[in-house]
Amino acid sequence: MLSREERNPLSDWWWTVDKPLLGSILALMLCGVILSLAASPPVATRIGLDPFHFFNRHVLFLLPSFIVLIGVSFLSPRQIRRSALVVFTIAIVLIVLTLAIGPEVKGSRRWITLVGVNIQASEAAKPAFVVVSAWLFSESARRPDMPATTMALVLLLMLVSLLVMEPDFGQTMLILMVWGSLFFIAGMRMIWVAGLAGAAAAGLFGAYLLVPHVAGRIKRFMNPASGDTFQVDTAMEAFSNGGWFGLGPGEGIAKRSLPDSHTDFVFAVAAEEFGIILCLALVALFGFIVIRTLSRAYASEDSFSRFAASGLAILFGIQAAINISVNLQLIPAKGMTLPFISYGGSSIVSLAYGVGMMLALTRQRPRIEMEATDAAGSLRNYA
Repeated sequence: MLSREERNPLSDWWWTVDKPLLGSILALMLCGVILSLAASPPVATRIGLDPFHFFNRHVLFLLPSFIVLIGVSFLSPRQIRRSALVVFTIAIVLIVLTLAIGPEVKGSRRWITLVGVNIQASEAAKPAFVVVSAWLFSESARRPDMPATTMALVLLLMLVSLLVMEPDFGQTMLILMVWGSLFFIAGMRMIWVAGLAGAAAAGLFGAYLLVPHVAGRIKRFMNPASGDTFQVDTAMEAFSNGGWFGLGPGEGIAKRSLPDSHTDFVFAVAAEEFGIILCLALVALFGFIVIRTLSRAYASEDSFSRFAASGLAILFGIQAAINISVNLQLIPAKGMTLPFISYGGSSIVSLAYGVGMMLALTRQRPRIEMEATDAAGSLRNYA
């Protein structure tokens, strides 16, 4: 047991970290292990791999992810700003390299192999971009003479342009929604609301006109008879087969034919084998993490911590909502992982980095420490 009287980094962390939030995140990781064991063996067998190939790799990815999560949660707000800037810079460089030398898979360049490891740099760019944008918005509120909002907009356009070039329209829409939400929290004017909404609508319409696979997905969503809807139809059948309490572990049928049952459609596998009850529990867990983080962020007196924690919570929540909505056929199909549940090394590690920053930013720090951190966060001292 750690005593409150002990003064060391570990005891300080233990008595200031939000334990319900930490427990919820660890519970989500445990659910991911169970559902990976349930959903991935048929996929591995179908492509000629060891049945537990994806499960073993999922567990393997969780080990560094847990270390990243706990390690980042020890950082101060100032250290988080600096780490996010470094991670964002490296991610941008890797995205450029991916576009230049990355292999083309199904018409997209999203992965690059470094020292034998496949990396999707856009995953790491998301949480880092949110924190850097939050820092710029907080500086703009504290120092109106600083063109921080313009700088945040430039960073947004740069990242979005690179994602469109891959192309990855799902990540692009996610980044735009989170940035818009963060801008709204920072107190943007209504003219900006109208302008950004119009730009987003124009971009979506342009993608529909110019990008065939985007148009195809929207058409299939609006009119299922216009194309192949096998995956989403099978996912809906899984919900129907599972009912409230499911068919039982290992008894699912959908995972035997769904190509992405361990990634994009793991939520449907959970519904078929464990029932809608488990799905509602997962949704409640995601909701608790987002709401808990937002409430802790709202109580923070440091503008950067408030904006950054809110942005990271919104990023986490919207990504989960997109995946679940695709499984329920509420929106057009899009490859988006379910946080800590779907298989994917880059996704799990970047999510651990993001929620680690959430834990760090929502720790209960003394007022004097927050004031010192805020003062040290000016542009001159930061540079």
